[in-house]
Amino acid sequence: MTRIGVVVFPGSNCEYDAASAVTQLGAEAQFIWHSESDLSGFDGIILPGGFAHGDYLRPGALARFSPVMEAVARYAADGGPVLGICNGFQVLAEAGLLPGALQKNRGLTFLSESTTIIVVSTTSVLTRNATKGQELVVPINHFSGAYTCDDATYDALVANGQIVLRYKDNPNGSRDDVAGVANEAGNVVGLMPHPERAMSTLLGSADGRILLESFVGVKAPTGAGSSR
Repeated sequence: MTRIGVVVFPGSNCEYDAASAVTQLGAEAQFIWHSESDLSGFDGIILPGGFAHGDYLRPGALARFSPVMEAVARYAADGGPVLGICNGFQVLAEAGLLPGALQKNRGLTFLSESTTIIVVSTTSVLTRNATKGQELVVPINHFSGAYTCDDATYDALVANGQIVLRYKDNPNGSRDDVAGVANEAGNVVGLMPHPERAMSTLLGSADGRILLESFVGVKAPTGAGSSR
């Protein structure tokens, strides 16, 4: 059975949502406290949403120094699949595992609503089962979710196919409608929308399933993330 590790920082509040979502897809979810330093044995790692360390200083800025992030960096370097959702995306950006940064929303407004995202690239672990141009309805829930980067970084993202998702109607002022990006290898992905909250039409949308099914279906290389 696929084992997905869900990292828990002080202040995380979406870890149970993430665990429930991957469990619905047939995987085993296990919580990983932020002081852990060995991620071997996991087929994928999720950094969930919330307010890691209270979002003091800025979202993700303190969480990046947690011991688990060194392990996440090793795991990613070994080719292991890593997904950061909302606050998890912010943490990955602060840790340098994804390019760019997340800043406060346009108008300094907290957003909690459904939004439509468009699949731009299918070369990442999150979008490999989707279709380019496919539109997905997925909720957002953030205050600092506007993606930004310098021109050189943006040009590289476009050239390498690292922009994986864009908003159809930009809700937060994110540069060029960016909703999610990947690293060059495509095994580390961050997005601000919450696919784990779009798992059933009874709750409004099941469009998050195709993204998480893509992620859960990837197996990490043997030995990825082991302490050394």
